[in-house]
Amino acid sequence: MKNTPQTNFDRMFHALSDPYRRAFIEQLSKGPAAVKELAAPAAVQLPAVLKHLRVLEEGGIVISEKVGRVRTYRMRPDAFRAVGNWIDERQSEMNDAFDRLAILMAQTPEKKDH
Repeated sequence: MKNTPQTNFDRMFHALSDPYRRAFIEQLSKGPAAVKELAAPAAVQLPAVLKHLRVLEEGGIVISEKVGRVRTYRMRPDAFRAVGNWIDERQSEMNDAFDRLAILMAQTPEKKDH
């Protein structure tokens, strides 16, 4: 699969679609954590935790580092920048459309029903 901005967004939104993965993101947003630390509060087995973390890594949200036998995950500093920019652009376009509508409504004379 070609790595395009759209596929990156698709991977990120897929990664964010699971409540366990969102919980890992919340935990990692407070600082790096080892796999066992991430697995402790989760009600899933370690292999499932590793699969979830792999999806987060493929989604560009987290990165991992292995030192000895311990794999530690941390948030990418710019993990949500592209999506945040994309959302900001959509919000701006929506606001512009509403502004144009408000101007048009203000310029349109009101008809009186009698």
